Amino acid sequence: MLKPEKLAFSICRQFPLLKPRQLEEARRDLVRDFLCRLKKCVSVNQLREIQAQMLLNSVEKPNFLIPRAVELGDFSYASFLFSATEEPNHHSFNFMIRGLTNTWHDHGAALSLYRRMKFSGLKPDNFTYNFVFVACGNLPELGVGRSVHSSLFKVGLERDDHVIHSLMIMYAKCGHVSYARKVFDEITEKKGIVSWNTMISAYSLAGHANEAVDLFRKMEEEEEERVEPNERTLVSVLGACAHLGDLKTGRFLEEIAITKKIGLSTFLGPTLISMYGKCGELDSATRVFNQMIKKDCVPWNAMITVYSQNGKSSEAIKLFLEMKKSRVSPDAITISTVLSACGSVGALELGKKIETYASETGLQHNIYVATALVDMYGKCGSIEEALRVFEAMPLKNEATWNAMITAYAHHGQAQEALLLFDQMPVPPSDVTFVGVLSACVHAGLVDQGRRYFHQMTSSFGLVPKIEHFTSMIDLLSRAGLLSEAWEFMERFPGKPDETMLGAILGACQKRKNVAIGEKAMRMLMEMEEAKNAGNYVISSKVYADMKMWDECAKMRALMRDRGVVKTPGCSWIEINGETMEFIAGSDYLQCGRGDSGSLFGLLVEEMKRERDDFSVEV
Repeated sequence: MLKPEKLAFSICRQFPLLKPRQLEEARRDLVRDFLCRLKKCVSVNQLREIQAQMLLNSVEKPNFLIPRAVELGDFSYASFLFSATEEPNHHSFNFMIRGLTNTWHDHGAALSLYRRMKFSGLKPDNFTYNFVFVACGNLPELGVGRSVHSSLFKVGLERDDHVIHSLMIMYAKCGHVSYARKVFDEITEKKGIVSWNTMISAYSLAGHANEAVDLFRKMEEEEEERVEPNERTLVSVLGACAHLGDLKTGRFLEEIAITKKIGLSTFLGPTLISMYGKCGELDSATRVFNQMIKKDCVPWNAMITVYSQNGKSSEAIKLFLEMKKSRVSPDAITISTVLSACGSVGALELGKKIETYASETGLQHNIYVATALVDMYGKCGSIEEALRVFEAMPLKNEATWNAMITAYAHHGQAQEALLLFDQMPVPPSDVTFVGVLSACVHAGLVDQGRRYFHQMTSSFGLVPKIEHFTSMIDLLSRAGLLSEAWEFMERFPGKPDETMLGAILGACQKRKNVAIGEKAMRMLMEMEEAKNAGNYVISSKVYADMKMWDECAKMRALMRDRGVVKTPGCSWIEINGETMEFIAGSDYLQCGRGDSGSLFGLLVEEMKRERDDFSVEV
């Protein structure tokens, strides 16, 4: 390759009559031409062609090529250009660090390149530090982040807005939001909206929802330095409201958006939908969804998730079908959420169709989609299909193993569930142990249940939660060990709930254990929030078995006074790919279709068809 100083000689050979000054101008024109082509370049192939032409014309400017390769997202080509450059300049280092952080998410490599940049004698600037802090936050690397923070004072960038904001987010992601607040409080100039937004986001990222809302209120109360909230402010605070279930503040934020004419973008709209969903306000969530004019995948996902998380699985499935009719392509989040809804209502056929769609779109091996498939097949009673998907997954995370263990447990295959638990290559979580203890409950494995419960703390450092205590109480109660179950409940650090008492009550009725049964019923009567009708019915039956008719009547009266109504049993069936619900005591399918007919009529027709088929075979 010709050196830059030989470029004049190369041009001179092509244009022998040009004078030295003209040769220099021709050289500059040629370089400008290549720079113009680089700016217009839209593909890696075009970039390679430009590089070849630059080499042919002896234009050695690799530091111009590297940023474009990074912007086009080609890691291999960008890395090749960077390694082949003898002296990468400041600009190339910055672009490579940005690419490694934002595009390729190799944060460790980004920090290594930052160290190499310093070692080469080049001085990092605010652009460099911005992405170095992003890398530290994502790893997370608190020690490196604090070291880089201290170097800001040496180069005079401790007050640079962009650097400070990345620094605050880094501290929040590293679990030290108090450091982020210290940086925020030390901003001496008037704090702009970006600074407020960053600190509110830092609180939200760190899970400090109360502090996020409080800081927003403080921003609103500022009189001397009044700062108007923008869309990003509303989105950050709405996320905190969703976490807290703070419906009042959430509604106030929507009013601000209306007053300031901030439209329902695909940024704000879905956040409002999610907030209302988390607060149980499905009508408000639906209203916001319907008000959105432009809907891409994000608002559809938000609304489907709201339905699914609020026990409206049938509505979630219907909305998914509407989404497909609207020609909005579902993504991995859509598919995993709808599969969860299918599992809740037993919509096996629809679940199979969604798996086919996932295969056609190349999403079948997405870890979230595949895990949702395992969970769906397990809940729909197709354990073989769940195992097929599980074994075909190239990558499995903790949630995947949990889904398969739980599927085995719910199908009574306790030994398979426990064997799978022993094979887990990733550390189990408290969710894993819910599945393991559930397997023990279904199979009556008392000794194993005790051992796994103690292993949570002794081997894995996990603190048992109410679900684990409830499973153990259920296991001991079913085995007739009611005294031990009661002692276990008394060891629970919190207040026993009605699910715990229900497990003991059911066993007391079966075992005719009056003493413990009466203690459980007394506790149940003291719980004003108890709404499980089954517990009241069992309690009244226990009193009836004891011939304590007055107490039996009191329990029935208490049930009426507290407005507790027995939820009727319901089932779902699929007809022509549509999930339909029918409730005990009703003769009609709840499917929203006028031509669905009565359930009785459908069953009669089905029996006639089977009878005719049988007659033909005979």
